[in-house]
Amino acid sequence: MEPISAIEIAGRIVYQLSPVWISLVILYAFSIGFKRRLGLYGKLFDSPIGMIGFGLVMFWVFTGIYGAMDMIITHDPLSQLSGMKNKVPGTPLRNPEEGQYQWYLLGGDNLARDVFSRLVKGAWEVIKIAPMAAVFAFMVGITLGLPAGYYGGRLDTILSFAANLILAFPVILLFYLLVTPEIVATGVPNYMAIVLFVFPIIFVGVLLNSRYYTRPKVRNWLLPVVLGTIIWFYLQLVSNGGYLINTPEYAIWGLPRAMDMFDIPGGILVVFVSVVFVNSPTVFRIVRGLTLDIKTRDYVAAAQTRGEGPWYIMLWEILPNARGPLIVDFCLRIGYTTILLGTLGFFGLGLPPESPDWGSTINDGRKLLSIYLHPALPPAFALLTLVLGLNLLADGLREESLRD
Repeated sequence: MEPISAIEIAGRIVYQLSPVWISLVILYAFSIGFKRRLGLYGKLFDSPIGMIGFGLVMFWVFTGIYGAMDMIITHDPLSQLSGMKNKVPGTPLRNPEEGQYQWYLLGGDNLARDVFSRLVKGAWEVIKIAPMAAVFAFMVGITLGLPAGYYGGRLDTILSFAANLILAFPVILLFYLLVTPEIVATGVPNYMAIVLFVFPIIFVGVLLNSRYYTRPKVRNWLLPVVLGTIIWFYLQLVSNGGYLINTPEYAIWGLPRAMDMFDIPGGILVVFVSVVFVNSPTVFRIVRGLTLDIKTRDYVAAAQTRGEGPWYIMLWEILPNARGPLIVDFCLRIGYTTILLGTLGFFGLGLPPESPDWGSTINDGRKLLSIYLHPALPPAFALLTLVLGLNLLADGLREESLRD
């Protein structure tokens, strides 16, 4: 069987990504058709820059989701096929089995694995970590930044000092310290997860309590149900092997099976906690600065005159009016997180060595870059387009939020 041409390769890649194109068309048709009813999200489609950025981001989101479902990959991203080491794009398999895809569309890497399938699977590695890490970082930053800016005084001094202390460390050096095997073996990431992951519980609890404080009948059943569900999920996240803390040397606090139904792989947990820890101080400073400005507004004074509690004012008067800058920063934060994940993978830190994440794939491919370009260029281009899309999306959101 002969290798296929560049045009055929492009056509087959486009065909493999058919579910992605269909999903994008449906999403855009629905969003444009109902954009006047969708608030700031709908206004995004009045901005060409925002639409382009949103399209790039959602392309990789759908690619990651369908790749995780094995709908668009052509081969197992971890399998090594004989005779396919460093083969150029479009190379046919030597002896394909019945029903097996007959080509490596983007060639093979130095371990004879399919570059296209690893590219698609790598999108899922980014999609499942970066947005959630940004959400958790925002939960921590908002929960601490609101009271620091609203109350000021000693609380603000202590929290600001702690944030500045973390920010004083170079980010890459801090990552190196957190993901090194010696630090991981001490259980430090587990302790950090226990502390950092409790902030969403605090945030949601205070949010609901402040909202329904004057409606005790609703609050008394809503709080236990919502917080009970979140606490159950919290224990799933932080537990490992049936224990809250589980290291090679010791284990602390065994949990019943209902509280430990799944475990996050150690490498992913370490990377996730590290990203949240590094991003939280920056979010804290942004929220604190916005709170210092907004708390002087007339509507905040009116809420204080009505006798509203401090947390109600912070969460239901100040925070909604700070949403524009926070939404923009959230998009940028996902981009920064994506770059950090790629950097960690490039240096072989955090995620398992066989992981198809883009950073690891770029690192594997750059060793033979002077001879073979195809293993390193696709993941590098993917990383570039995703971060570019997030930046364009942030610009579009900023542009539309300023018009309000």
